[in-house]
Amino acid sequence: MDRWQAMKVFVKVAQAESFADAGRQLHMSPPAVTRAVSELEDIIGTRLLTRTTRSVKLTEAGARYFADCQRLLADLAEAEAAAAGAYGKPTGTLTVTASVLFGKMFVLPILTEYLDLYPDVIGRSLFVDRLVSIVDEGVDVAIRIGHLPDSGLAAIRVGQVKRVICGSPKYFEKFGVPSAPADLAHHRIATITSAWSSLEWRFGVEQKTSVHVNPRLFCNTNEAAIAAAVQGWALVRVLSYQIAPHLESGELQTILPEHDEEALPIHIVHPDGRQAPAKVRSFIDLAVDRLRANGHFN
Repeated sequence: MDRWQAMKVFVKVAQAESFADAGRQLHMSPPAVTRAVSELEDIIGTRLLTRTTRSVKLTEAGARYFADCQRLLADLAEAEAAAAGAYGKPTGTLTVTASVLFGKMFVLPILTEYLDLYPDVIGRSLFVDRLVSIVDEGVDVAIRIGHLPDSGLAAIRVGQVKRVICGSPKYFEKFGVPSAPADLAHHRIATITSAWSSLEWRFGVEQKTSVHVNPRLFCNTNEAAIAAAVQGWALVRVLSYQIAPHLESGELQTILPEHDEEALPIHIVHPDGRQAPAKVRSFIDLAVDRLRANGHFN
């Protein structure tokens, strides 16, 4: 029997813990299944399965070989799919999540471009300012800002952003420009009410400097706090991408750049790894290209 086919039979037996059940799933007779595994054991030179009248269990060597077989068979399936035509045709519903403002500004244009390219796909955006459980909420792709915790998810880094303090020229003309983080305790501050907001602002890559601020205005959205800064009413601390258009127009200016924190990475995250369906792989390819080419994330 072909070595690849024998490996497939062995994997199925190990998963089913039964020669008979594996045979039924593979449409093979039990003797043929037994023969395939025996031939594989002869080639390798070690026992892979322990057989009793009631069960079939992996030996220690068999457990290691089982993991290797799964990986090799997955690689083979992927190579065959690629040769057959870029993992098939993207179809179905694609659900993408990101934070509200980042999603609106940068992800939505990529998603609509993608839907124009692949008319058989239906798009669904989930833009919320909370951590979405990708598996539990049926999300295909997430764009996340910040350091990622260890997980079984696949992640591709596409850029970075910084947390910055900004104000309008009108504000600085009226109240002056802070020259050190400690000066912020005496300035008007607008801040965002969220699970991640804090009145203890830290500075520097190692965050050794901290200042307790006393906001005059609390806003439930980033847009509202930024609008207050554009009006010249207060200073605000936000992620750099959130004020990119206002920086380009000159409506806002950043301050204290020498005290910036460490940049936060941007990742595209998905749960399927190398076995992702066509709709996910094709969207990720486009999103990686567009986000890495965006000058706001360098």
